[in-house]
Amino acid sequence: MDHSVLDSDYRTQLPINLYNAEQSRALDHYAIQTLGIAGLLLMERAGLSCFKQIEANWPEAERITILCGHGNNGGDGYVIAALAKLAGMDVTVLQLGSRDKMTGDAQLCQQRANNLGVPICEILSGEALAGQQSRLESCDIVVDALLGTGISGAPRGLYAQAIQAINQSPAVVLAVDTPSGLCVNTGWAEGEAVKAQLTLTFIACKQGLLTGAAANYTGTLLFDDLGVPQRLYLQEKPSSYRLELAGLLFRLPARPPTAHKGSCGHVLVIGGAEGMGGAAVMAATAAARVGAGLVSIASPSETIALQALNQPELMCRQVNDQAELEALIQRASVLVIGPGLGQSEWSLLALRLALDSGKPCVVDADALNLFSETSSLKAHSLCVLTPHPKEASRLLHCSTDAVQKDRFKAVESMVKTLGATIVLKGPGTLISDGENISLLSAGGPAMASGGMGDVLSGVIGGLMAQGCDTLFAAQLGASLHASAADKLVENKGVRGILATDLIPLIQQLLQKPFVVQAEGRE
Repeated sequence: MDHSVLDSDYRTQLPINLYNAEQSRALDHYAIQTLGIAGLLLMERAGLSCFKQIEANWPEAERITILCGHGNNGGDGYVIAALAKLAGMDVTVLQLGSRDKMTGDAQLCQQRANNLGVPICEILSGEALAGQQSRLESCDIVVDALLGTGISGAPRGLYAQAIQAINQSPAVVLAVDTPSGLCVNTGWAEGEAVKAQLTLTFIACKQGLLTGAAANYTGTLLFDDLGVPQRLYLQEKPSSYRLELAGLLFRLPARPPTAHKGSCGHVLVIGGAEGMGGAAVMAATAAARVGAGLVSIASPSETIALQALNQPELMCRQVNDQAELEALIQRASVLVIGPGLGQSEWSLLALRLALDSGKPCVVDADALNLFSETSSLKAHSLCVLTPHPKEASRLLHCSTDAVQKDRFKAVESMVKTLGATIVLKGPGTLISDGENISLLSAGGPAMASGGMGDVLSGVIGGLMAQGCDTLFAAQLGASLHASAADKLVENKGVRGILATDLIPLIQQLLQKPFVVQAEGRE
C-alpha cells in the first residue's frame, strides 16, 4: 500500500499562532464552557476530519485498526471507527484498558461504534496485545488515538507496548491530534512515540509538533480548527508564532529608484582562515546576492583572494595587523564574523574587536565557540547569534540533549543570558529577541550539508546592511534560506544539495511580487 500523503503544500494550511499544551486545553475548555459548543460535536468533527483524510489519502484501504485510550483522544478514535464501519471497511478497535473506564462524550462515541457492530477488543495485558499482532501487521491503516496533549514523561506499561506495536506495523499510521508519546510543548519524545505518516491536529496548532525531533513522528502535519469561531483565539496569547515567507516579504521596504551601492550597506565578513576560506566566500556571496551594496572579506589567509576569484565583486583582504582590521571594521556598516574564523589568537582578537565596535553583527560558527569559551566577551542588542544545537549547548554550558529536550526554553535562556537576537537552528528553527518566539516550519533534511550556516549568516548580514532590524533580518533571512532549500527539493530531491545551490534561489525568492515604483507610490 502506498504510504505517501497527498502532494499538497500543507504548511500553508497551518495557522500562524502556535500554542502549548496548557493553552490548547484552555481553548478547548473555553469553546465548550463559554461559547457553548458541545464537546460531543467537537469530537464528532475531529473524527470526521480524520476519516476524510483517510478517504483522500488512502482510498483503496479496506482494513483499519484503531487503538484507543480512555480520554477524548480515544473518543475521536471511536468516531473514526463508526464512520469506517458505515463506509463498509473492516474495522477493529483495540481499547487499551477496560472499556468501562470511558466517560462522558468519549463513552457516548464508544457506545455508538459498539451499536454499529464495530468489534472492540479490550487490551488488558501485554499478552492480549501480542495476540493482536497479526491484525496490526495485516491491516492497511493504523489509527493512533491513544494519548492526547496531556502526556507528561515517557509512556509506560501497556501504552509503551502499544506504541511499539504500532511502529512495528507495516501499515500507514494516522495520528489523532498528536503522535502518542510526543511532547507537544517541546517536540521531544522522552520514551516511545508513534511514528505516523500523517498527523491531524485540532483547534490549537501545538508548537512542539513543528520543532526538534517532531518531524520524525508527525509525518505530514495538517490542521483543522473544527469550525470554532475565530474570536476563540483572542482568549490566549500564542506561545510562539509560525513564520511565513510571503508575509515577511510584504514587510520588506522597496528599494528606492535612487538607490546606489553606498546606500545599500557594506558587509564585512571576518573569517576564512587557512583551509576554510570557502566559508567566508559563501557568506560574502550570499550577502551580496540579497542586495548589500558592498561586501568585503577580512581574513588571515594568504589565499583568500584566490578562493574568491569566481566572485570578483568581493573585496578580499589578508589582514594580520590589528590597526588594519579596526579600519576595515570602521568602514563597514554590518559585520559577519565566524565563517571559517578558526580558533587562533587572531580569531579571538577579531571577535573582540567586532563586538567592541558596537556595530550590527552576525555571530556564527567558530565565533560562537570562542564566545562560549571566553567569559569576557559580551554581545549587545545589535547582535544576531545563529547557533546550531551543539553550539547552543556550549553557550548554555549544558548538553545538546538538554537543548533539544526544550528548544523553546533554550532560546529564551540564550536571549536572557546574552542580550542578543538568537536563531536556534535545526528542524523548526526558533528565533527570538526576548519579546516573542517565532518558529520556521520551512526547510528539512536537504539542508544537511556543510556551509549552510555560512550562507545563512551572509543572508542575515546582507539584509541588516540594507536597514532591516536584527529580528526582522533574522526572520526573513532564515525563511529565505529554508524556503530556497524546499524549492530545490521539488526538482532535485533531498540528497546532494549544496549550500551554494541555495544562493540563486534566495535571490529569486527575495524579489517582491510587485513592481518597484517611485517612493510613496508602491
